[in-house]
Amino acid sequence: MTQKNHTRKPRYTFIYLLLTLILVACKGNDSQTAQYIPDAPDYTDPVMWYVSENDKTGDGADVLYFVSTWEADWTTEDGRICHYADVHNPKHRADMDKEISRIAGYMGENNNFYSPYYRHTTIEAWETLNEDTVRSRFRIPNNDIQNAFAEFLRRRNPQRPFILAGFSQGAKAVVEVLKAMPEELHKYLVAAYVLGYKVTPDNAATSNIKAAQCADDTGVTICYNSVSDIRYIQPIVAEPCAMCINPVNWRTDATPATLSDTITVAVDTNRHVLIVKGYSGDEYAPIRGFLNVGDFHGAEPWLYEECLRENIQARIRAYYEQ
Repeated sequence: MTQKNHTRKPRYTFIYLLLTLILVACKGNDSQTAQYIPDAPDYTDPVMWYVSENDKTGDGADVLYFVSTWEADWTTEDGRICHYADVHNPKHRADMDKEISRIAGYMGENNNFYSPYYRHTTIEAWETLNEDTVRSRFRIPNNDIQNAFAEFLRRRNPQRPFILAGFSQGAKAVVEVLKAMPEELHKYLVAAYVLGYKVTPDNAATSNIKAAQCADDTGVTICYNSVSDIRYIQPIVAEPCAMCINPVNWRTDATPATLSDTITVAVDTNRHVLIVKGYSGDEYAPIRGFLNVGDFHGAEPWLYEECLRENIQARIRAYYEQ
């Protein structure tokens, strides 16, 4: 009997230690993964929108714009980490307004301009350079984006033409809206502007995504990413890409165009990016060491601002004349 009890004790001790380690590990994982997800926006609430209605004649279009990434990971008062912008936080909305208001200045000219605040995922997701991480984190933004688009459709005159536009993460949003858009709605699309993000070959196979070929075709997608050299292509935003159009001369071949007298812009037809020479991009600081480093990601909506302003008007006129 003494020998039997002696042999059981180590076994019970081992099981106890194993269970203890499992509980400690689980507790550790809980602390590492304790996350906060902000409440979803209610897009029937005007506070959730930036609106600038400037179409006084009825000859314009409705522009729906999705903002880029503005927030970094942040922590709640109770120590939970958050990987998303909080649209109920006035500071986060004010951050997004910095970009949206500037975009409204030229995309909203003579148009009705709408931009929803959405729970965009933070820069840390993109910093991983991992497509699976971005895809996973983008589920919450995409839910907001699709709901915002549904509310945009509900509140507008269904016979009016509309434009989709977005920059960076917002450009990814445009691609997702195009992919989910009912085909019967596509006939009212003037154009979709995917600025500083890619349209992959799989995306391009979607019936609603048709590459722009010139300055005034309609129902098309405009896509470009700008680099000083192909070695600076950042795949997480720019590759693989199935299309690219030069926003200066509106050509898809390698014919160069001159911008502001000193900047040369040309399409690399193999990699589907813009090669920009004579421009430093110094006004845009590197972002986490992986953007604005040989590429001109931060400049995409601004470097070609006047070209885009004119092009939006040209495509709207072409839509009404067809």
